[in-house]
Formats: sequence, structure tokens, C-alpha cells
Amino acid sequence: MTAFPPGRIRSVVRAGGVCALVVAGLAGLTGCGGEDPDAGTNGVGKLPAATIQAKTKKAAEQAKAVRLSGTVVSNGTTYALDMRLKSDGGTGSVTSKGVGFRLLRVGKHLFLKADAKFWAHQDDKDGGKGDTAAADKLEGMYVKVPTGDPAYQRFSGFTDKDVLLDGLLSLHGSLATDGHHEQSGVRTIRITGDKGSGGTLDVSLKGTPYPLLLVRAGNAGTLRLTDWGKDFPLEEPSRKETVDYGQQLPAS
Repeated sequence: MTAFPPGRIRSVVRAGGVCALVVAGLAGLTGCGGEDPDAGTNGVGKLPAATIQAKTKKAAEQAKAVRLSGTVVSNGTTYALDMRLKSDGGTGSVTSKGVGFRLLRVGKHLFLKADAKFWAHQDDKDGGKGDTAAADKLEGMYVKVPTGDPAYQRFSGFTDKDVLLDGLLSLHGSLATDGHHEQSGVRTIRITGDKGSGGTLDVSLKGTPYPLLLVRAGNAGTLRLTDWGKDFPLEEPSRKETVDYGQQLPAS
């Protein structure tokens, strides 16, 4: 009979005990000594990439509110966004080419608030002589944007939760998972389009599978999505704070 040193016996017993737990199917182990990265999660990390994307899109659609911050490149222009959105409107800041402004939409009513630097870029029929006067009048005021104005079509999308997220959360190309990651202390599963060239999306493994980080295809921006489901006040500014141009804003 072969004799084993005491230390060797303890090692064998420990290894055998671990493997016995695996065979017994206890949660948290995928092999002898290996931890399951999906233990204690919502389970979406074990699903195919296409299914994960479908679940996270549905979760985003059903959420009452979200905060979206980061950058978006559209038609060659980079916009830095910090928007809070819900089904009936949104509010927040947008910066482009060093010029910032605020947007507020309540229902169909869109308001734009900016400083003199923004309004000084407005073109005037008199060759620009009215720029200073317009800037002084509009600085710090909420300007109501007519629905038929080109600016309405250009900026209202930044305040529309459904339109914005539907366009942003679609990855391009063949979908695949790309391991487990972490965003602001929350474990995530990452899905990619065409191995990352079609964009990447980190999906929460805690609770509802909300999208938490989006890297858009073609270097078209990076966005963080937070405060899912957290409501916020949304109301039109008072008349004293508002300028109504009627049918047409100054040409931008």
C-alpha cells in the first residue's frame, strides 16, 4: 500500500472536495476552483449576443427615464451631450464647435437657451448688423422653436428618448459577445458588431439589463447611459423667461 505524506493527503482531499461540489452542480463554480462570472447576475451574460441586444433594447424602451452623456458625431459634427430624457420630453446641454446651449422639450414644445456667443453667430438680412442686438435680447432666455423651423428638426431628436435610443443602440454587422467587464462598479457583458468595428455595447448584469456604455461604430462617439428609471421634473419655462419668434427663428 502506497503511503502519502500528510500534506499531499490534504491537497488531494481539498481538490476532490471542490470537484465534488462541481459535480453536485452548486452555483458559483464552473470547474475545479473556477468561479462562474455569471453567478449572482441577471443571467443575460450566458445568452447569444443577438438575444442580449434584443433584451437591452426592450429594457431601454420600457424605462421611464434615462440620462445620456458623452459625444455623438453626426454629419461630420461632434456634439457633446448631457441629456435627461423620458417619454414626453427631455432637457440638458449640447456643445458643438465650442458653443454650448440648452434644450428643453415638453411634449411638442421645444425651447433653446443659449448665451450671447451662440446668438452672435446668427445671420441677419442686414449683413450681420443685427447680431449684437439679437444676442443681447436672446441671451439667457428660452427661445421657443417653431415646429416648422429647420432648427426644430435638427435639435428635437436630442430630446426624444425613443428616437435617440433606437438609433444609437443598434450595432452594425455580425454580433458577438466580448467577455465580462465593469462600468462604474456594475458588472457588464459586452456585445460587439463585427468584432468592434460595428460598435460595442456594455449591458448591465445587475437587475434589469440596461445598456450602460455605447461605443459607436466608425469613431462616431461614446455615450454613457445612467439613471435608468429615475424621474425628473419637466415643465415649460415661464413667460418671463421665454421669447417666441413665431414662425421662424433667426437663420443659423
